[in-house]
Amino acid sequence: MRRIFRSWGCASDIFSERGRILPELRGDAYDASEAGERIDAADIAILHLSIGSPVNEIFSNLPCKKVIYYHNITPPRFFEHVQNRTAEMLRRGRDQARALSGVADVNAAVSAFNARELVEMGYDSPSVVPLVLDLNLVKAVNRNVRRPGSPVTVLSVGRCAPNKRIEHSLLAFAYLQRYVQPNSRFVHVGSYAGTEAYYHVLRSMIRSLELENVQFTGSVSQDELNEQYGAATIFLCMSEHEGFCIPVLESMVHDVPVIAYAAGAIPDTMDTAGVLVIEKEYETLAELINRVADDETVRSAILASQRQRIARYQATDVDALLRDLLKELM
Repeated sequence: MRRIFRSWGCASDIFSERGRILPELRGDAYDASEAGERIDAADIAILHLSIGSPVNEIFSNLPCKKVIYYHNITPPRFFEHVQNRTAEMLRRGRDQARALSGVADVNAAVSAFNARELVEMGYDSPSVVPLVLDLNLVKAVNRNVRRPGSPVTVLSVGRCAPNKRIEHSLLAFAYLQRYVQPNSRFVHVGSYAGTEAYYHVLRSMIRSLELENVQFTGSVSQDELNEQYGAATIFLCMSEHEGFCIPVLESMVHDVPVIAYAAGAIPDTMDTAGVLVIEKEYETLAELINRVADDETVRSAILASQRQRIARYQATDVDALLRDLLKELM
């Protein structure tokens, strides 16, 4: 977004809590505590609202024109008794989000699901502006050629967090490995820093179910992530709360069939592509994974729908959407 704003000839800077700025990005962002000194009445401040933070209070007190861009705040119940500190930050974030209703001149959300949630919190007619993603970073690699009947690799991507319901993906995989595809693999890519308790529950579950060929990679580079997509047979998402879910689109870029539970913003992001499931029947899910992997007609139809979805996403003129969003403030 900063690149887009600068292309308009506007100065554009990023502010964040200092402790959350990665070392390699410290030259690209200011500490949020400096915002009040650097931002004046003629400026526009955009708050990326996603969790409880002092940034939300700093934003509220800025003497300028304001925009809220809502990424969603995960309900704290998912983190209670697993990571209580995060649960408290999420609870605080939802309280702050309600308090921010009426503070901004313009309100927007990254999905229709998120926009509906803003309305429920008292916001007036929020716009929907999809995430600004550079899909060129998600460079498709040469995919492994898989023959029908050969081992299936089920991929899961995202933070190792309770709302992702990775345990439900593992239950579906357990049926797949035990009864359908004995040599199948399950790979989860994503950080479990801060959610170690949940991660260890999953490891215990893997031992109890006697699952084999299960890998948790932790955080990886973009190139390594691209390689994991290139080796995947199926992308499986059993998450019960998503404000957008970028890995769905990344999978589609890599021609990996997506099977996802229809919760949160997932139906918005899928946009009629891939396979949406409305019930978590794990034995049926295992059969579905096998069918998508081995039935070339079914797989081809799914991939065609996903390519059309990516084409629609890339055809979205985000520059024009942002101009329209901000036109009354500029």
